[in-house]
Amino acid sequence: MSSNRRNFLRNITLGTSAIVSGLPAWAVGNEIDGEANNKRLGNQQPGHFNMSGFAAPKLDKVRIGFVGLGMRGPGAVERMSFIEGVEIKALCDKFPERVTSAQKILEKAGLPKAKEYTGENGWKAMAESNDLDLIYITTPWSLHTPIAVYAMEHGKHAASEVPAALTIDQCWQLVETSEKTRKHCMMLENCCYDFFELLTLNMARNGVFGELVHTEGAYLHNLVNLNFDKKGYADMWRLKENAKRNGNLYPTHGLGPIAQVLNINRGDQMDHLVSMSSNDFTMQAHAKELAAKDDFFKPFTTAHFRGNMNNTIIRTMKGKTMLLQHDVSSTRPYSRIHLVSGTKGIAQKWPEPARIALGEEWASAEEMKSLEEKYTLPIVKHIGNIAKSVGGHGGMDFIMDWRLIDCLRNGLPLDQNVYDAALWSSIAPLSEASVKNRSRSMDVPDFTRGNWKTNKPVDLTLDGGGTTTIRNSSATNNK
Repeated sequence: MSSNRRNFLRNITLGTSAIVSGLPAWAVGNEIDGEANNKRLGNQQPGHFNMSGFAAPKLDKVRIGFVGLGMRGPGAVERMSFIEGVEIKALCDKFPERVTSAQKILEKAGLPKAKEYTGENGWKAMAESNDLDLIYITTPWSLHTPIAVYAMEHGKHAASEVPAALTIDQCWQLVETSEKTRKHCMMLENCCYDFFELLTLNMARNGVFGELVHTEGAYLHNLVNLNFDKKGYADMWRLKENAKRNGNLYPTHGLGPIAQVLNINRGDQMDHLVSMSSNDFTMQAHAKELAAKDDFFKPFTTAHFRGNMNNTIIRTMKGKTMLLQHDVSSTRPYSRIHLVSGTKGIAQKWPEPARIALGEEWASAEEMKSLEEKYTLPIVKHIGNIAKSVGGHGGMDFIMDWRLIDCLRNGLPLDQNVYDAALWSSIAPLSEASVKNRSRSMDVPDFTRGNWKTNKPVDLTLDGGGTTTIRNSSATNNK
């Protein structure tokens, strides 16, 4: 069955479900296309080209077009404005006033005005232009895959905010398009560049924790007020995602760093998962409370919101386990957990302060300082202080952006490739399917088609790179 035919039938099914249930279309959850998923799971044929370790031709200047200038886009524009070798050539959003606002960021940085694209399909015209090398995507989730695929098909590298895809089919679309076009498709998982995560990655790589056994990651962040804020996400898109899907909808912040620690896609691979969600004890009650004062929220009072807490457990081919948690509607402190446990020691970032134990007791402050001095990576020593000055979640956003540009300018493989984007994103729809089927075990697709057995781990050095400088250093010092 063709992809178009599958999508057509799926849309009919979804539309019928909405009519029968009496719910608005956005309140009906997406089904995993069973036939497509089974075909893809069994697809072990060699791909067009192995993008793991792929180095694109060097770009002296990286010409960027940004699409999506709401929540995340303006910050990305500002961060990139500090990096030499970057030309911000295009700005796109369906709301013209957002583009105008982003132009002021360039003006403040003393950079030329960018070409403007607006409207529902402005991103297509931007991707079709001949003066861009990279499309940087910070739109609502549903547009991440369509824009990334279109960008690659039109000769551009793609960098997408998380998650990169919402369905298994979309994950495969990203993989197959990247392989076919030999264009990078990076998911912008900024948490892989946070300081403690990079420290534990290097420690694990050096065998400090012994044989790794178990890891944990999470996204525990109370977003109830933001999701119900009319001035928050455009058209309440994120609230609608939470109202039609039940599972781990946002797995990659916790997953990315521990996947890299375990060399997933590069020496080990995910095998299968099980997922379980609690009931919703918060969001529908909050919708009813708001609807009593404002009719705008009445459609949400009958929505089947995802449960407060989702637990997803993954087993790898080599017998390691990964626990992911997702809760964005309970009152609790922020946490991504980030736990790495091996036969010789353990590290855990949250609850803060971060701790490491290489025996039966947690390391002292002096011992922690010694470990940091010994295992801090070259990239952190090289750009970490500047990153903290520029900002972006404490600096990890800037490290991510700088590293992306430095790799493109020096013709180096990216730390996160399309197989990471697809695999990490696939956990959301797989967890949904497991939850729906009483926590049934779900096979995890191998997007590398077996190449994980020989793919090399992420390169933690700056060999061949580290040449990209910062423009207007005085501005970073004044931030």
